[in-house]
Amino acid sequence: MKHVIVVGGGLGGLAVALRLAARGHRVTVCEQHETFGGKMNVWRASGFSFDTGPSLITMPHVFADLFAAVGERMEDHLELMAVHPLAEYVYTDGTRFACSASLPEWLDVVRRLDRRDVDGFFRFMKLGAKLFALSRETFLRRSPLEPPDARTLAALRHLPLRHGWGNYHRTVAAHFRSPYLQQLYDRYPTYVGSSPYESPATLIVIPYLECAFGGWHVRGGLYRIVESLVETARRRAIELRARSRVQRILVENGRARGVQLEDGETLRAEVVVFNGDAACMPQLLGASDGGPAPTERSLSGFVLMLGVRRTLPELNHHAIYFSADYRREFQQLFDERRLPEDPTVYVCAPSRTDRSLVPGEGETLFIMINAPACGERFTADWTNEARARIMRKLKSAGFPEIGDDIVVEDVWTPRRIEATYAMPGGAIYGANSHGWRRAFLRPPNKDRRIAGLYYVGGSSHPGGGTPTVLLSAEITSRLIERHET
Repeated sequence: MKHVIVVGGGLGGLAVALRLAARGHRVTVCEQHETFGGKMNVWRASGFSFDTGPSLITMPHVFADLFAAVGERMEDHLELMAVHPLAEYVYTDGTRFACSASLPEWLDVVRRLDRRDVDGFFRFMKLGAKLFALSRETFLRRSPLEPPDARTLAALRHLPLRHGWGNYHRTVAAHFRSPYLQQLYDRYPTYVGSSPYESPATLIVIPYLECAFGGWHVRGGLYRIVESLVETARRRAIELRARSRVQRILVENGRARGVQLEDGETLRAEVVVFNGDAACMPQLLGASDGGPAPTERSLSGFVLMLGVRRTLPELNHHAIYFSADYRREFQQLFDERRLPEDPTVYVCAPSRTDRSLVPGEGETLFIMINAPACGERFTADWTNEARARIMRKLKSAGFPEIGDDIVVEDVWTPRRIEATYAMPGGAIYGANSHGWRRAFLRPPNKDRRIAGLYYVGGSSHPGGGTPTVLLSAEITSRLIERHET
């Protein structure tokens, strides 16, 4: 069996390390930070606990599959809690309603907004189901460079010829008459840092998955996923090296042969797996900086994490406070690359579901607006203005006044995201998903030129999102088994 070095201890790096160790390989994970998890991390202060990255998981069976692959049960490590309702949506004209994973509850809401959209909703979900059936046997299961097998060819019968390959927003508009529902479903491409007006309709699979599998929180916070994977890795004799920044991936005679750390130490291996932003790879190989051009980057974010001493029972776990002109908001984000004048504000209050996150009374609030991936331009003035726009938006929407109750606060800007996670501009998902090429032809899991070099994570195939990253790890580990043993 081979010695495999995983560069980066994010969710994808830990998952691929566990899968490879279960097959008998010796695995070393090099993580530049003190803690593992990458963007899926945690901040704790004064008894408050905050997830700094993803705030919801879908497709819980994918997490169960990872634990099963190493001979364990997810239920022995994680307690999943259904989020109900999934979210509250608030519009500038005062309209507000909750979106539920319970079909009867949600259909009542749709019917009140526009009775004709009940049929549109079912057609929309049917399209999403066809796209998922297709992607499950193709895009989510295999590397795009692999020749099709029998399962892939059989899945093509699910190919939706109408609507499935067009523009995302136009497809939404073709199914829903209510402007409220159009704006709601237009939100989902932001899950992969993209605009609904530029993305392919195949991303309709995202709202389908949330409807079909629900939204889930992990008791203790989503960082419990990382902690459980780290605990399992240590029991499996995986070498976990924190504070071990990789400066160079070593290549000899066209093959990856190990890594050189920032302190000069050299670690030899037969296989190297890179878990990080693909834009960093040219530099790690000794070439000039690469990565997507500024106009091709996915969204970044501006985040306030606030611990408040007052309990706020009127809040839901998730709430979205929409802008008045969604198209204009994305034009400012992508075309003008500046803060939206009227941003959509996302508020996650996980303490409404999980009281273990607060010291008795109070709430943990994760408040975010989309921001352009231009970390180099995100000055102190931008930071102050972003915070002010968030607070004005929440106040106008009737959000509780919390100014005097804030106990702890942490701020994440695109500049901080860029510096912390080595993501150009702070682009959370690498390149955006505008057009089918960027949506589906992400960097492959196996390097085209260098033998023994593989990729895993959100900027590689099949893309971002916690379950998708775990599927990336499954694809990459299978490729290593095929080509390196």
